[in-house]
Amino acid sequence: MEDHPMDKSHPVDETRIEAVQRPKRQRRFNANGRIKRAKAPKRQTHPKGGVNPRSRTKPASGKQTKQQTCLDLLSRQEGATIEELQAATGWQHHSVRGFLAGAVKKKLGLRLISEKPDAGTRRYRISDTV
Repeated sequence: MEDHPMDKSHPVDETRIEAVQRPKRQRRFNANGRIKRAKAPKRQTHPKGGVNPRSRTKPASGKQTKQQTCLDLLSRQEGATIEELQAATGWQHHSVRGFLAGAVKKKLGLRLISEKPDAGTRRYRISDTV
């Protein structure tokens, strides 16, 4: 090995290498005795300084919301069926019923009237009197 070119070009000081040796990293184990892996950093869902899509701001004045569409249908003289509200908003049956109970009755405090004729489907409407 004495005729190897690296031996001549880069001499190594053995005492210096021993002083620099680092201790081995201690591994962390989970409850099952397996080695834990490092977690990846969390991704941001929206860029910093950007608009949060779930922020509680009012929509643009020219755009009508699904809630306002439902309220317009419910305020008609004949009211609206759940199927009509589904078609207008694209919501599922349980979402429309949740909107009627939660938003219309509880949050907005409106009086919701439910009528079912003998041979027809149930119709919901908002009463003018509170």
